[in-house]
Amino acid sequence: MSSNDKIWTAGLVVIGDEILSGRTHDKNIAQVASWLQVQGIRLSEVRVVPDVEDRIVEAVNALREAYDYLFTTGGIGPTHDDITVDAVSKALGVPAVVHPEARAILERYYADKPGGLTEARLRMARAPEGSTLIPNKRSGAPGMRRGNVFLMAGVPHITAGMLDALTGTLEGGAPLIAETVGCWIAESEVAGLLREVEKAHQNCQIGSYPFFREGKVGANFVIRSTDKVDLQSCVDTLCDGLATSGYDFTPGGI
Repeated sequence: MSSNDKIWTAGLVVIGDEILSGRTHDKNIAQVASWLQVQGIRLSEVRVVPDVEDRIVEAVNALREAYDYLFTTGGIGPTHDDITVDAVSKALGVPAVVHPEARAILERYYADKPGGLTEARLRMARAPEGSTLIPNKRSGAPGMRRGNVFLMAGVPHITAGMLDALTGTLEGGAPLIAETVGCWIAESEVAGLLREVEKAHQNCQIGSYPFFREGKVGANFVIRSTDKVDLQSCVDTLCDGLATSGYDFTPGGI
């Protein structure tokens, strides 16, 4: 299998008690998944874990070994409960150290700010030994990369900036493309058709997303593939099957 044919995968560990308690609504899963898709990488698994070192270590080791890449969000700030760097360092079997380049970045960033580079702020320069930095133009404090593990901020707009900095730097395959077909029908009525169409197009996947609107049930069928020709063939076959069965459908979704 060539690198173009390989399906590149990633895992994501979302770290933070505030996510699990519901005080903070996670927005990073969707934006990381969307960004990865454009890079030709599929987000295959997500784990949400508390600010507990052993739980973070367990999740990091499981997902970095299972997938080509592992991303973490959250827990790299200046407070006592920001323990992601320590936990990931433990998972990788290396010490957590003050990264000299990160320290220099923070010294410049806080030079004209009240308090300067305090001990708390210096925590944001710590990284697993041997890491390279992920630039952060929003708030100075960088993310870190060591091997196939990427540590990013939990604040969504800062995460987005770090993803922008990584754009085009990771090896991936062909990006997934998708088309949607909508139909005012209960998905259970066409489950067999969906299964048959997907089976006949092995390079495509069909996801069914039911909804209830205007007092009626319906579903959007999302067809995904890395090949434009295969994708169109699958869409055409599905539409033909729906028409043959007497169902009205809407290309582009409802």
